[in-house]
Amino acid sequence: MKATYTAGPDIHVLPSALPIPDLGDQPVNAFLLRSGRPMLVDTGMPVDREGFLDSLWSLIDPADLRWIVVTHDDRDHTGALARLLEAAPRAKVLTNAISLTRISEEFDIPQDRVVTANPGSRVKIGDRELSFHRPPTFDSPGTLAVFDHSDGTLYSSDSFGTVVGEITQDFADLDEAEFFRGFDVLNRAIAPWTALADEAKFLRPVRELAALRPARLLSAHGPTVREEAVPRLFEAMARIPSLPAWLPGADLDLEAVLDAHETPTG
Repeated sequence: MKATYTAGPDIHVLPSALPIPDLGDQPVNAFLLRSGRPMLVDTGMPVDREGFLDSLWSLIDPADLRWIVVTHDDRDHTGALARLLEAAPRAKVLTNAISLTRISEEFDIPQDRVVTANPGSRVKIGDRELSFHRPPTFDSPGTLAVFDHSDGTLYSSDSFGTVVGEITQDFADLDEAEFFRGFDVLNRAIAPWTALADEAKFLRPVRELAALRPARLLSAHGPTVREEAVPRLFEAMARIPSLPAWLPGADLDLEAVLDAHETPTG
């Protein structure tokens, strides 16, 4: 685990990293909102479980945590979930039913502690209203992006992430060419089907999320992206299906990839 930091008013990032051989580090983030009815978005990696819990409980008392949003069932999003449910008796899990089914292969979550949501759902949590969306790229059919209408934050799950040589907290602190190079790799690696996708259909969730005009974009695998830079990530995402399929170890023509970012999207 790395040191926690804030990404916005009372939004705390619990960051870690997953080394990707020959590419760099993939950020792995969870997010805690302490105000109102406190909510955690994702629960870290199993390898970080003890450090993750130490970091989390330094920010909030377990008795105060009310909601745990699981954007999907992958291990880097559910690593501390079982322990959290034991330690935080008032916390409920908010996730997609497909993710719940897959998580239940490992351990049971009592039905009275689960609320399920689908793309298109809205849920009120105190004075916070959340809407749920299918992100453009994903590797689990249960993946949900979450938009918090109270502060304009988009939690995009795996989508819009990157792999970089050195992780930073903020997009503005990264070399942009390096960020988008890693962006092209990660968003195709988690969704190899993008090379087969109908581009017009692929653009629908990109445009849906862009229409929300996020004040900040928080990917589980990327730095904090603030309002002025968010449109550039939507533009980069719109080009993903036009890029060749990415395979581990494949030699990429990186100049061609970067040139693609200079081509306006229709």
